[in-house]
Parts: sequence; structure tokens; C-alpha cells
Amino acid sequence: MSFQIGNNQARSRGTVARINVRDLRLRTFIGFNPEEKEKKQDIVVNLEIDYLVNERALRDHVEDALDYKVITKRVIRHVENGRFLLLEKLVADVVSICCEHPSVQSARVTIDKPHALRFADSVSLTLTYDADEHRQMNFLERVS
Repeated sequence: MSFQIGNNQARSRGTVARINVRDLRLRTFIGFNPEEKEKKQDIVVNLEIDYLVNERALRDHVEDALDYKVITKRVIRHVENGRFLLLEKLVADVVSICCEHPSVQSARVTIDKPHALRFADSVSLTLTYDADEHRQMNFLERVS
């Protein structure tokens, strides 16, 4: 069995899979204007999570797969129960939720805030997490 992997570095670590959750529509308190603090607004969440897929998961063993439903439910709960002044904080929180599992190699989260500007369909913000960069930063902090 052969799988297409994005780059040579990923090949040396194993098979990388990508989970995409597209257009998750939620409502939350987002913004710092008085009306934004009083009324929930629609947001649209898109997640990309790259993880090292377990060989047993490739053979259909459910217990060895990364459970995107668990991640998505945590995102929903956090977003819908939260209050956020800035889109940056909301996106950073969602990235953190996506990266809690140790097999996650990278995550990219984009959140759209529809109708945030009068003549635009939406305003969005994207943040990316990379486990390799994070490990390098932790190493550099320990050595300095």
C-alpha cells in the first residue's frame, strides 16, 4: 500500500493524513463594540489538521484513529460558550484545541466573521501551528 505524502520530511516520520472540517457555522460573542457584546454573531470555522496516521487506523481500527468528532465538539463548546474581543484570540484558542493530540503535526484554522464590514462578505483570520517549529522553539528556549 502506498500513500502520497506532502514532503520528504513527512516521509521520514510516517504517513501523514489531513482532516478538513469545512464551513462549521457557529454563533458566539465576538467583538468589543457594545452591540457585539450584547448579541451573538455568526462565524464560520475551517480546520485543517495534519497528523501521523497510525498503521492500525489504516487497517480500519477505529480506536487508533484521530477522532475529528471529539475535536469538533470541543471547538463547538469553546466557541459557543465563550466571549472574545478579538478574532485573533478566538482563532488561537481553536488552534490550541486542534493541536492537543500528540500525533498532530500541524493545524491551520481560519475563522470568518460574515458581515463584519459593510461592503464585504466577511473578514477572516488564519493561524497555523507546526509541531516541528514548536519543538525547535522549546529547544531554543531551554538552551538559552
